Amino acid sequence: MKFPKSLEELIESFKLLPGIGEKNAERLSFAVLHFSEENANKFSNAITNVKTKIKKCKICNNYTEDSDICGICSDETRDKSTICVVENAKDLILFEKANAYKGNYHVLEGLISPLEGINPEDIKIDQLIQRIKNENVKEVILALNLSMEGETTSLYILKLLEGTGVSVTKIAAGIPVGADMEYLDALTIQRALEGRNKLS
Repeated sequence: MKFPKSLEELIESFKLLPGIGEKNAERLSFAVLHFSEENANKFSNAITNVKTKIKKCKICNNYTEDSDICGICSDETRDKSTICVVENAKDLILFEKANAYKGNYHVLEGLISPLEGINPEDIKIDQLIQRIKNENVKEVILALNLSMEGETTSLYILKLLEGTGVSVTKIAAGIPVGADMEYLDALTIQRALEGRNKLS
């Protein structure tokens, strides 16, 4: 049996989301079908707003809405001498939720992966190096996934910062090799930050 065209289109749309297969897409679509008109409009507006209002911070590449500079970069109470380097904005939010770090961030928007054709110039490493030069940064904390790509990216950044006098540290205790940042709890992140190791 074929679904009505509009429902079929909604199912196909949900299948665009990561981890959503045919069955889950159908389940979600029927849930939307039973929304009240008010909730359906709210759902539709939320998707539209995310695409039309959210932009990237000009300084760190975090997400922002009301300004070109995100709330973290514009917060004068934060420690400007420290930059925590993360792969994506989702990881940044994870660290903020852990409430264990009060410096600034830099979102790379990816990791070096020659096998996937992602080279250093394809992610925001040059922007990071410029920030370090311009913002009187004393410590760079590498908070990248403990994967081959994360290690490659960390070593590349470390090499670029050799001889600059900037201390490069790496999050440590409690994070298993190969673990994805988004699955870590706040306490693990806090301990990893507190137990970070100096690389240079």
